[in-house]
Amino acid sequence: MFRPQPIAPLPGQESVWDYPRPPRLEPCDQQIIIIFNGITLVESRRSYRVLETSHPPSYYIPPEDIKMEYLHPTNQQSFCEWKGPANYYTIMVGDKQAVNVAWCYPNPTPEFAPIKDYLAFYVSPMDECLVNGEKVTPQPGGFYGGWITSDIVGPFKGVAGSWGW
Repeated sequence: MFRPQPIAPLPGQESVWDYPRPPRLEPCDQQIIIIFNGITLVESRRSYRVLETSHPPSYYIPPEDIKMEYLHPTNQQSFCEWKGPANYYTIMVGDKQAVNVAWCYPNPTPEFAPIKDYLAFYVSPMDECLVNGEKVTPQPGGFYGGWITSDIVGPFKGVAGSWGW
């Protein structure tokens, strides 16, 4: 099996290859902003980051910091071996919608209990996702929901040939 060569982090950067497996949950006071169809859906400094080997962080935001009137539950579900069953949401703002682009864990495993009902968002369908004012790049591949910023180095799971990492 192909083993990726981690990129050496510079001062102030983190390598996703130093993140643990199983993943770690940590509180995050960085400013998280998400804009969709011109509306700021999220503004928070009370999120959590999930850090997992080979993945850029996913951010989970408390529903109190989200304009929940634009989010509508769907029948989509998935299962994470670490966090448990997830439920999904579609965002509708004006004449624009993005289907199954936010998810939460209503009954997470005990290790991830702090993110109960917090929501995470895919980057690609949004106008912008920002961490401390920096525009986020989506994790490659469309399956995972990681957020790449200049202080995170890879290579990142999701690129072609990375399924077995």
